[in-house]
Amino acid sequence: MKLLLTSMGVTNPSIADALERLLGKPIAESSALIIPTAAYPFAEGPWMAREAISGTAPGPLSELGWRSLGVLELTALPTIREESWVPAVRDADALLVWGGDVLYLSHWMRESGLADLLPSLAETVYVGVSAGSIAVTAYNCDAEFDLQFVPDGSEMALEAERTLGLVDFALVPHLVGDGADGASLAVVQRWAAGIPAPTYAIDDATAIVVVDGAVEVVSEGTWELLQP
Repeated sequence: MKLLLTSMGVTNPSIADALERLLGKPIAESSALIIPTAAYPFAEGPWMAREAISGTAPGPLSELGWRSLGVLELTALPTIREESWVPAVRDADALLVWGGDVLYLSHWMRESGLADLLPSLAETVYVGVSAGSIAVTAYNCDAEFDLQFVPDGSEMALEAERTLGLVDFALVPHLVGDGADGASLAVVQRWAAGIPAPTYAIDDATAIVVVDGAVEVVSEGTWELLQP
């Protein structure tokens, strides 16, 4: 699988060029499935999911001009036959994994069977946005935040730190300048100090490309690599 891990979608020409390079053809000739599942734990989740699907959310993704675009809802997959959804995933040129709650998304990727399928999708491009990017990395930088949305008594809380680990680094999106609210470099450094893996911090104009284990940073903005 080829990965394009973004903070806020395809926000500039450099990231768009990287996407088409991974696809091996124009976006207009490519098919995609969008996964809105990570949005649902939030009170505004239903609206966030609709905006992601319709292309009206912040961060360009579904509105990029795909030849065809379908919706893959992970929470539905355990209740339907695999032959009803696996071929659609295998046929898609790209999986567009929207942001939200990393813990919830990682949980349903495993429960749905998609996590087991992903390593076999050699030519598929996985495009992550925020939580959709963090979910395939080695650690969940949002674990503490995500825990407040876990239902009381749910065993999901035991999975807070657990992501899919398709790559051997951690990722913190939405990097902001020092003094701004959010993931400033100082905040990222404090978190990364306890992580035994390299940590990329990227702003909304940056993406990480991973192909066959090789990592490339594509950026028109700011990013940092913090070593363990």
